[in-house]
Amino acid sequence: MDDPVAVLTVDDSPSFLRVARQLIAATPGFCSVGEAHSGEDALAAVELLRPDLVLLDVRMPAMDGVETTRHLIKRDPHPIILLVSSDDPEALRDRARRCGAAALVRKQELAPSVLRRLWEDHAGAGAAGSERSM
Repeated sequence: MDDPVAVLTVDDSPSFLRVARQLIAATPGFCSVGEAHSGEDALAAVELLRPDLVLLDVRMPAMDGVETTRHLIKRDPHPIILLVSSDDPEALRDRARRCGAAALVRKQELAPSVLRRLWEDHAGAGAAGSERSM
């Protein structure tokens, strides 16, 4: 089997980080490589950990997920960024699309099948963890 998809989760909520850890562990072919609690921490974590996929909360203090996505893409276009939010995604969809995120999904809708589908949709059918090319 190919290398697992390395996932970094960024959220200021400890309870969501716990849920995300469980989600990633329950998704075959995915592994958590770390967590960050703010946009600023995410910038450093992506550079250090080199994840394939970033689950990034939209609403965070200081630097929100949209602004963090813009910075991440400028620094390193490698990771696929999935914005997550508890809010209605329709209100945020245009901002998410313009910042370069691959997708926006409600936190309540995340499940192993959703995570896998989003990865496959945005990484390409042949994507395999850190060996994928962009």
